[in-house]
Amino acid sequence: MPAPAAVLTGLGSWLPAKVLDNHEIATRLDTSDEWIRTRTGIRERRVAGPDESTVDLAVGAGREALGGTSADAVVLATSTPDQPCPASAPQVAARLGLGTAAAFDVNAVCSGFVYALATAAGFIAGGLAERVLVIGADTFTTLIDPADRTTVPIFGDGAGAVLLRAGDADEPGAFGPFDLHSEGEHADLLWVEAGGARRRLSDQPSDRFLAMQGTAVFRHACARMAESSRTVLERAGWMVGDVDRFVGHQANIRILQATAKQLGMPADAVVANIDRVGNTSAASIPLALADARADGTLVPGHRVLLSAFGAGLTWGSTVLRWPELGQPA
Repeated sequence: MPAPAAVLTGLGSWLPAKVLDNHEIATRLDTSDEWIRTRTGIRERRVAGPDESTVDLAVGAGREALGGTSADAVVLATSTPDQPCPASAPQVAARLGLGTAAAFDVNAVCSGFVYALATAAGFIAGGLAERVLVIGADTFTTLIDPADRTTVPIFGDGAGAVLLRAGDADEPGAFGPFDLHSEGEHADLLWVEAGGARRRLSDQPSDRFLAMQGTAVFRHACARMAESSRTVLERAGWMVGDVDRFVGHQANIRILQATAKQLGMPADAVVANIDRVGNTSAASIPLALADARADGTLVPGHRVLLSAFGAGLTWGSTVLRWPELGQPA
């Protein structure tokens, strides 16, 4: 008898109330709304308030995805936990009333949600859980140098979540196959140098801020997402033309467009909400799914390709046929 598949049965999202638009950024940095929009596709993003944390956002998205039901495990994809130790997922589970459910964090940065999906699918396939809550949540603005005109316009805060249940591989909503990779020799293309065991925090503020080599990251992101997408489509037995919607990591609209072009995919297949939320790291794909479901871009029966790329370097992809989830909240 085949192992059970992980099937999408709930979807949720949560954003901070504060909106930071390009015009406000331009008042304090040497940039403009036009410069930001033409290079990234972003016009505004959300920023967590001083009393909002990654756990707070994750709880909001998780509660919406659960929809009053429960889960046996929580996998939280984040690279901005509330503290270095312990993991944030157990706190999320406790606040959601999930009792002693297994709960842990996955840190693959912007690829974290796809990695967490694969981990949850393994839990279900191995009989460790019947229902798993997967959350992508990040408050990346806490890692950004407020004087850096390169990174400030790009990143925003948010959380998105999916509830998975055990089901059949051929039913709508079933995830898989998966394709995951890493390339650690390029870690310094996108990293926070200090704050861990290798390099402690010092009196230098720059140690604790994100550093990014944008041109190199752009090149790697397009190539790796396209390569991974082809692999997972081949494993699924799909042609590129079978894909109705491509939901890639929302890092830069030009990366999404370039990846779709490399795959030979029409521009109208690309799902994008980066203009409204920016790069929300591990939260970006589930937030894009939630927005696309709400505005009718995603409808039951659509064949959906998910692909992400992030620091590490890490990347990965998966597919599903979009299920009937009821009316968006």
